[in-house]
Amino acid sequence: MKKQIKQTKKKIYIGCDVSKGYADFCILTQDKELAAKDFQLDDTYYGHHKLQSIIKDIFDQNPEIEIYAAVESTGGYENNWYNTFKKSAETCNLKISRLNPYGVNLNQKAGMKRNVTDAMSAFNIAEYLIDHSDTVQYNQEDILAPLRHYWNLIKMYKKQRKDLINQLEIVIYNANPTLMQYRKGKLYQWFIELIILYPTATDLANANVEDLTKIYSITTSKAEKLIAEAKQSIASATDEVTKKNIIEIASQIKSIDITIENDTNFVENELKKSKKFADQLEILESFIGIKTISAIGILLEIGSIERFKSVKAICCFFGVHPKFKQSGDKTSGVHMSKQGSKMMREILFNITKCAIVFNPVIKATYEKKLSEGMSKMAAIGVCMHKTLRIIYGMLKHNQKFDPNIDKLNADRSAKKLQDQNNQSLSNAIKARRYQTFDPTAPISRKQNKKRKELNSSQCESNPHTTGSSSSSPLSS
Repeated sequence: MKKQIKQTKKKIYIGCDVSKGYADFCILTQDKELAAKDFQLDDTYYGHHKLQSIIKDIFDQNPEIEIYAAVESTGGYENNWYNTFKKSAETCNLKISRLNPYGVNLNQKAGMKRNVTDAMSAFNIAEYLIDHSDTVQYNQEDILAPLRHYWNLIKMYKKQRKDLINQLEIVIYNANPTLMQYRKGKLYQWFIELIILYPTATDLANANVEDLTKIYSITTSKAEKLIAEAKQSIASATDEVTKKNIIEIASQIKSIDITIENDTNFVENELKKSKKFADQLEILESFIGIKTISAIGILLEIGSIERFKSVKAICCFFGVHPKFKQSGDKTSGVHMSKQGSKMMREILFNITKCAIVFNPVIKATYEKKLSEGMSKMAAIGVCMHKTLRIIYGMLKHNQKFDPNIDKLNADRSAKKLQDQNNQSLSNAIKARRYQTFDPTAPISRKQNKKRKELNSSQCESNPHTTGSSSSSPLSS
């Protein structure tokens, strides 16, 4: 390796393909030639120590060399290797990046590479750094990563809670079916407390009104109604096993509710320790439709707003941008991309459902799209896209939600769209500067209609043609 590294130029690129328990490495020169033979290290102390030693040897032999390294985002397995590269960067001229596997995969396909091995994947990562040196972002810290993992734990609790509720409804339906009328919406705390104390219809029918009123939010009239309904119940399951099953499930739901509330408060307090994130939470909650939990989820998914150069970038990253295929006269497959974080789209979907009722800006957009003949789900997708654009503007400029700002942006966008349409018309006309439209060309009906519209627009703007069959290519 030492002999080969000495012969390289000023820059080398290290690709690290991470697997569970080990990683493969590839070192390339600027010319995509191997600077050293591929090697593999285990995710242990000795493996990481050896990687630091290899990087140090490279730098000692070439003090002026620039080292660019990258790992793919693999859900956490790459963090140990990323941190080892960071430690090496403290003493060496090294930059480290965390790459999106989707981009690396597309770059590999563009190179017509068929087979995939760990060693080849490491090569592809290093090659991506060379091919896209102008777009790769280095040394970006994801300080919210630990909280994001913790937030995933809370989401797991919510999923468990949902599964327990589904199981509880089946058992309650047999043990006290009259209670099902109170389960049409939110699972209230008084309902949980009630079935823990009185799991079956028989237990509830024998209860005292005074005892029921000790449960929060159960009034005397409500207690009397619950007892009367229980006495007329057609319950088919009142055995001890059913009672224990209901008590166990309800107790677990109650415990999970407490855990979710405490953990959510913990994450919120951790975010508020930073003034930047505390201010951003307040800004997000100013949007009608975003509650504290949604604001936390959005902030954890976005991380630093500075990593998105434009509103289009953030919409593409979270997969809410429209995706379509245009070829010739046809435009097909128009739908939401749905690439990137599924959790972010889930948050946006829930926010949008609330916003189309209470937020006048999103409500107006939703109603407009429905009036244009768009389906409800498609209109919600458009509103999700608009909501994310508004969120980007709020965080980018540190401004709370203001409908007037959105109106100004909408007017500006309308003018920009009109300018783009005019420019497109101008470009279409200029594209024919070497030959006017030939009516004998074997074109489709759609293309024929389009050409007539272009001719009409051209005549209205300019009585002269933009070119002739005798014009020279060099004359323009």
